[in-house]
Amino acid sequence: MSSHAALPALPADVRLMNGAATALFTLFGVALLAAALSWLWRSPWFAIRVIEIEGDVQHNSVGTIRANAASQLSGNFLSLNLDQARAAFEAVPWVRSATLKRQWPDRLVVRLSEQHAAALWLADDGNDRLVNEQGEVFEANLGDVEDLGLPEFTGPDGSSAQMLAVYQRLKPLFGAAGMALNSLRLSGRGSWRAGFAGGAAIDIGRGSEDELTARCARFVRTFGEVAARYPGRPLEHADLRHADGYALRLRGITTAASSPARKN
Repeated sequence: MSSHAALPALPADVRLMNGAATALFTLFGVALLAAALSWLWRSPWFAIRVIEIEGDVQHNSVGTIRANAASQLSGNFLSLNLDQARAAFEAVPWVRSATLKRQWPDRLVVRLSEQHAAALWLADDGNDRLVNEQGEVFEANLGDVEDLGLPEFTGPDGSSAQMLAVYQRLKPLFGAAGMALNSLRLSGRGSWRAGFAGGAAIDIGRGSEDELTARCARFVRTFGEVAARYPGRPLEHADLRHADGYALRLRGITTAASSPARKN
């Protein structure tokens, strides 16, 4: 038989008071913790004091980038939303992408990748923009690239990447024949026109990249022989939209090579 007597049960009102006191202390502790976290979240002790810019900044000075983006940053080292901060830096002209990371205790490291213009995008509404090396259209000051001699693209919305791919295939092809390709136009029906230094134009027609390239390669192979018959007569226009050949217009002369049957 046990020598220890059982403790008497606490009265119900005492148990209720103990439970209430425990709950009250728990709530007080949670509120105190929340207040401490809220203070830390806003505390100037954790302010971001240094924004370090790395990467490609050819078209923007570091000071300009900081001035454009820093005013849009909100929060301190702990509370800064990195996605919103990244968007602020990517909104700076010529910035294509930004990656951000915090560096304790007060530094934000920003690595930038800059846009590299590959062509001018001429819009029907006059809102001319640029095409980057990835075929994406972006906004920037066109005066920054006026000395680069960029080709001009005109085409339907969403076609910039396709136009850049076609340009990159056709440029060396025509270049080998001494023809400087400086513009491409893609119609809403998918028909291509190439423009050249000196004002010549070539209607290439519709088709896949391989078909367009083959058509232009055939023209380049034979045009020299045709033009040699008419010395001093530069090309004004060529129409490659024929089943078995092309039509030419030299300055002062209109002629045709092979079949005149139109293809498309």
